[in-house]
Amino acid sequence: MTDDTLESLGWDAWRASEAAAHPAAGPGVLPGRVVRVERDLVRVATQDGMLTVPSVGLAVGDWVLTDGRSWASALDRRTELRRKDSGPTSDEQLLATNVDVVVVVEPMDPRPSVRRVERMTTLAWASGAVPLVVLTKADLALGGEVADVASVVPGAEVLAVSAATGAGLDALRAHLPAGRTFVLLGPSGAGKSTLVNALAGHEVLATGDVRGDGRGKHTTTHRELVQVPGLGCLVDTPGIRGVGLVADEEGLEQAFADVVELAAACRFADCEHRTEPGCAVLEAVEQGALPQARLTSYRHLLREIAHQSARKASQDRSALRSRGRQSNRTMREAMTAKGRGPAV
Repeated sequence: MTDDTLESLGWDAWRASEAAAHPAAGPGVLPGRVVRVERDLVRVATQDGMLTVPSVGLAVGDWVLTDGRSWASALDRRTELRRKDSGPTSDEQLLATNVDVVVVVEPMDPRPSVRRVERMTTLAWASGAVPLVVLTKADLALGGEVADVASVVPGAEVLAVSAATGAGLDALRAHLPAGRTFVLLGPSGAGKSTLVNALAGHEVLATGDVRGDGRGKHTTTHRELVQVPGLGCLVDTPGIRGVGLVADEEGLEQAFADVVELAAACRFADCEHRTEPGCAVLEAVEQGALPQARLTSYRHLLREIAHQSARKASQDRSALRSRGRQSNRTMREAMTAKGRGPAV
């Protein structure tokens, strides 16, 4: 593996400058990129080849400095794609880092779910990357799907593609040039693996059958950074059935820029767009300029993010109290051992 290979993974002058100034930089230290995480080990692509080193807390897509044997230290992350974990806690799952484009993949057959696209696009904006909505299976479209989806993703481009006919593939390739990193975010059965193979011109990712309910079988079981011939780097992830939002209102504001723009004209700065007089958002709904379903979705996602923020704050406070109790307990035990006071 050479410096050219690092560049094909996204290495650039900005990263080189950052690495040179990093405290861990020095003789025998190599830059590299995490291409796979396996428990407490990471696979790192470097100019000297693929290395496996122990590390905790790294994610697929991380740029690191490593001695190639015993440690790897992460450079700053430009973007972080996260979702709320499926469990009852407020924990968040880090899907990928340093992604340039989040490709939101939604099939046209069955008809696209605009609410799911809204949710995934909100997650994409929150990551700091650029969302790109790709509607697959365009050869099976009934008509009107692109317009329907485009109406709920202001600021994001929408492309209709077909792996079967090749329609739209060149337009999509133009968004994913060498040196850029992209991730496909979408439900199982959306045709993500088939799409990547069509873009590359041959099989890069394994594909699976689609069940009778339209859901695909999971052909990807882990996250991995894959170089796609002629294109950039793909973070291959398992299909996701649920997209829990993280505590980030900025992503929601970008995904619902149309609602936010209307809200700026409301009479009251803290308007909740329900019954308040002088509400520009409600007026837009009454006049048909803003669909009621769009406002309902905005309210729902805003409540979800607020709930996640509150749970996360509560969990952080609990963790802080727990650390405080543990610190006090340790101090009492140390004092008892030295004969300075009784154990409590």
